[in-house]
Amino acid sequence: MSPLRKTLDEYLAMRRALGHKLCRAGHLLQQFVAFADLAGATYVTTDLALAWVSQPCGAALAERAGRLGIVRRFAQYCGALDSRTIVPPHGLLPHRYQRPTPYIYRDEEISRLLDAARQLSSSTGLRPHTYSTLFGLYAVTGMRCREPLQLDRDDVDLVNGVLTIRGAKFGKSRYVPLHVSAQCALNSYATWRDRLCHYPASASFFVSDCGGRLTDGSVRRTFVQLSHKIGLRSAGASRGPRLHDLRHRMAVNTLLAWYRDGVDVERRLPELSTYLGHAHITDTYWYLTATPELLRQALFRVEPSEREALP
Repeated sequence: MSPLRKTLDEYLAMRRALGHKLCRAGHLLQQFVAFADLAGATYVTTDLALAWVSQPCGAALAERAGRLGIVRRFAQYCGALDSRTIVPPHGLLPHRYQRPTPYIYRDEEISRLLDAARQLSSSTGLRPHTYSTLFGLYAVTGMRCREPLQLDRDDVDLVNGVLTIRGAKFGKSRYVPLHVSAQCALNSYATWRDRLCHYPASASFFVSDCGGRLTDGSVRRTFVQLSHKIGLRSAGASRGPRLHDLRHRMAVNTLLAWYRDGVDVERRLPELSTYLGHAHITDTYWYLTATPELLRQALFRVEPSEREALP
């Protein structure tokens, strides 16, 4: 094992012990170290990092800047152990991150998505139940894409309607209470699952036709397939409304409901932040897209004299 690879193993172990999953970053750093080994490099330099992030030649600036940032953080760690390390300067590949515009699904679109999921082909008959329930759960809870897939049966309290999310972002765990309608939907799914899958290969709550745990990739592919089918994405389009946008929808709809009920939204925001699993309330603001209806409701809270002064 090369010294740089040994250092990488220590770096990843340390960061993951602090709660960082580093799935993509860890994979990219493994590639970087393999590149360094082939080049005969035993320590990180700016030239080495730039040579790696420039591959492949057609990589977009945003992609290259992101990869350089990952190497830069690793180099900072290496610098404390090897004085020969040269940390790539900040801003070497200037790129300003642009937040993708969230897509706020309409209720009618959610209904069409769930109806399409109920028509999925299946060798056992379980797949339509699995995906219609899963996508419905995303829509009403705003859970992160991987969180429902990591639920085991013991994590789903079907009696009290509470989900236990373990080891989520930054290693945090939390409870997610459910509306009675969502509780009933999960109860119904569990009945179908046990009826159609007698010998599951996993303790997962949501399982595939083969009884195994669903993968993030398979869920996203199915979502894209259904998006094309119902017209959320045009034929052949590689981009469009995302699964993660259901999390934005839940946050926006929660605020709308609060405004309509006349509650103090500012005081209730910490509750939404906790429900979504955010460490800081500022993280929740990321999901609060200014839709016309939300702006209209917020405007009603402005004093009449101030409202008239608005452009």
